[in-house]
Amino acid sequence: MAKRYRPVLRDQGFLLPPDMREWLPAEHPVWLVIEVVEHHLDTRGVHAATRRAGGAGAAGYDPDMLAALLVWAYAHRVTSSRRIEELCRTDIAFRVICAGDVPDHVTIARFRAGLGRAAADLFREVLALCARLGMGQLALIALDGMKIAASASRAANRTERRLRELADQITAEHAANDAAEDALFGPGARGDEVPPELADPRTRSERIAAALAGLEADRAAARQEQERRDAQASAYLAAEAAGPRPQRGPLPHAAAVTAAQIRLDKAIAAQQAKVEDFQRRQAAKIAATGTALRERPPAPGAGKAIHRAAAVLDRARQRHAAAGARAAERERARRGPGPARNTTGPHSRLMPARGGFLQGYNTQNLTSQDGLIIATALTASPADTPWLQPMPAAAADAAALITAHRPGGSEPIGLLLADAGYCSEHNLTLPGPDRLIATGKTRDVEKAAAGQPVTGGWHRTRPATRAMTARLATADGIDAYRHRGHIAETPHGHIKHNLGIRQLSLRGIPRATAEWHLACTVHNLFKAITSGHLTTATLAALATQPR
Repeated sequence: MAKRYRPVLRDQGFLLPPDMREWLPAEHPVWLVIEVVEHHLDTRGVHAATRRAGGAGAAGYDPDMLAALLVWAYAHRVTSSRRIEELCRTDIAFRVICAGDVPDHVTIARFRAGLGRAAADLFREVLALCARLGMGQLALIALDGMKIAASASRAANRTERRLRELADQITAEHAANDAAEDALFGPGARGDEVPPELADPRTRSERIAAALAGLEADRAAARQEQERRDAQASAYLAAEAAGPRPQRGPLPHAAAVTAAQIRLDKAIAAQQAKVEDFQRRQAAKIAATGTALRERPPAPGAGKAIHRAAAVLDRARQRHAAAGARAAERERARRGPGPARNTTGPHSRLMPARGGFLQGYNTQNLTSQDGLIIATALTASPADTPWLQPMPAAAADAAALITAHRPGGSEPIGLLLADAGYCSEHNLTLPGPDRLIATGKTRDVEKAAAGQPVTGGWHRTRPATRAMTARLATADGIDAYRHRGHIAETPHGHIKHNLGIRQLSLRGIPRATAEWHLACTVHNLFKAITSGHLTTATLAALATQPR
């Protein structure tokens, strides 16, 4: 018996319903994205960022539509502007967002590159929307860094010597070209120059100049930091020599040796004063009574204080020698030519990452207990430690934003969790929210909680670090810190593995920061959708409430 098949009628008038609302079911997430961007976010910043200067030409694309298009594309692992243009022709959800229009890849790329500060505003708007939906639990928040690749090649790194050679080479080439053109066309303007306002600022020579400026800025910052440390050490040594022992802080090893020597000299002087005092009293007693004192005479260079000070000096010298040996070993084992900058992306840095090195940035992200990224920053610093100080201020701003939009009252920040990459005496004693910062690896924290001794780590002898180690050894401390991995690492895994954002497309830290804010916006918005907080019903309820 012949089997019946549905006819394939490619010549019929409509293969899709004439009403675009019937192309996808009402519960499809694309409708939520469109509704949120067009009716529940303040996108005036996006409109201002894409406003054209005027003049003749066709009407531009709606910035709300382009914003929704980028959000949907990034949520589905598509960051190429050419691929987005292709999907606007072939994918139903993309066609629904564009309402049948197909913006070309140049328009999409220019819109994304021009977002700038508007991307941060969009991030805050989505965070406020999530707060209105009841999200943003702040009892536990976690700070963590994530390395992300830049749109720059590792092979484009150059040392300062090579950058100066390239700059001189380009200058010589320009001079030779100018001389040849003057000989051919005559001096002065030829009439075919590009207007200055239309010249591309991202020329190779300017990128080389920016790379050299970055090296100079880093060198100046290092000099300032060294001057600060030297001044701190000098003040400590002056206080040590002038009177009672000052409060101990982090000191360079050489200054610690000098301080120990000062204490030893003071102990010897104090012992010598005791010897001289005894001799005076002995002479007075013999002259008056003819008999000597019945107490034991103090010996020069002896006594418990001198022995303790000598032991401290010996340990300081050993630490100084060990530090010098470590520095020499690092210098011998150092690979590569030293400090370098990238001529493709001068703002990016070569950073250590799992499995090797990448040319990129280090993002700093504060995450709420329910998985929202509440504050973020894109940095060119490979180290996490300097960023604990500015991020709590960003967390306070985010908490104020969430509180202002949360129904039913406020929730202050409870406990900040961070890994050992943020551990320092300075970070542990900063004002701000209560915090738990690991003083070692997780296995060390678990050992301490189990009552087993943890060896190693000279930094644990410092007061704040020692107190934090003791707190982490308690049952409450270890139970709270166990939440850090889930809270901090889950958004990173989602962005890298699910959204597929392992490399930023835009160059220069302002544009790269805008793209990173866009990625965090997508994470938060789809966190609200997948968790069930953002639905058609909740959006309808929000529409009846004042913002």
